[in-house]
Amino acid sequence: MDRNERIAVYLRSLESPENPLLEEIEQEALASYVPIIRKETQSLLKTLLTMLRPARVLEVGTAVGFSALLMSEYLPEGAHITTIEKYEKRIPIARQNFRRAGKEEQITLIEGDAMEVLRSLDGLFDFVFMDAAKGQYPHYLPEVLRLLTPGGVLMSDNVLQDGSLIESRFAVERRDRTIHSRMREYLYELKHREDLMTSILPLGDGVALTVKKA
Repeated sequence: MDRNERIAVYLRSLESPENPLLEEIEQEALASYVPIIRKETQSLLKTLLTMLRPARVLEVGTAVGFSALLMSEYLPEGAHITTIEKYEKRIPIARQNFRRAGKEEQITLIEGDAMEVLRSLDGLFDFVFMDAAKGQYPHYLPEVLRLLTPGGVLMSDNVLQDGSLIESRFAVERRDRTIHSRMREYLYELKHREDLMTSILPLGDGVALTVKKA
């Protein structure tokens, strides 16, 4: 175990447990090999929501609903989450988890292709959590920014692709090259657009925090 891994293990050991139901849902997801946000990413997300207190949250990529439920614990009273999921096998599990937590009124799950759903939405969101198909991030970005309020925050997860993003595209496996190039394109745009301010953090599997300038 190298130094960075030891630091990550230590930081995870400092985390306080969530409520028992959330811990149970997290363990169920891990046992079923459903990818969920890592502990250190959870900590950042909770801190951001506590600071920003967004009233309207959009999540792209529900999976089994763990991250939406986690966010719901740290939002101000009356806040609402809209979350999008395409994978049919996970949708009923997410809905069941929302029922288990009594959060059906606070969380709206929209089924369907993320791009189609994003194009159909109107109104503005104060905070967007992007955790869907990584190769689609550049395609989702224009619609996400259309929906993000000026001064709002976009949090993009898994942007470093387990470290492979720093390698040449010819050093990654052929099947991963499209995602590799698209994620590099995505991060470049986030960092170079004049209407955005972005910080990329080597935390978890990489997080990009973007503010849409007012």
